[in-house]
Amino acid sequence: MKSLNPILLLLIFSVLACLHFSWALGSNWGFAAALPTTAEGEFLLQPTPIDSAIVGFGLLAFAIYYLLQTQWINKPLPNKINRIIGWIIPGIFLLRAVGDFQYVGIFKPPMETVFAQADFFFYSPLCLLIALLGFLVVKPND
Repeated sequence: MKSLNPILLLLIFSVLACLHFSWALGSNWGFAAALPTTAEGEFLLQPTPIDSAIVGFGLLAFAIYYLLQTQWINKPLPNKINRIIGWIIPGIFLLRAVGDFQYVGIFKPPMETVFAQADFFFYSPLCLLIALLGFLVVKPND
């Protein structure tokens, strides 16, 4: 099962990168539901297409990192750097899953906004899954 984890992460990050690139190119599919809002429905963020592209490139870099972990191609990263990145990526998503205790994450107060519902049922669980799979990919003796 451990060897399947980087493949799953590669797929997840590839899909997420494509979604962010589509937003950068002007698509609105799912965009509003992906932005945190106040209880009154006001958006907390106003990302530009460039912001979406930057996030897309970051997610693509994560996908490439996990591609290197599949052993399908030779791993060009030194062991120490590979291990540090291997802890940082799932750490980012664990922090995102925990959230800010106000608008995002599993510890936010219940709200009836579109984003809050999507965060509860999809975004935060996905972040927890990414964190779990990512931590399982890190090799203890790298």
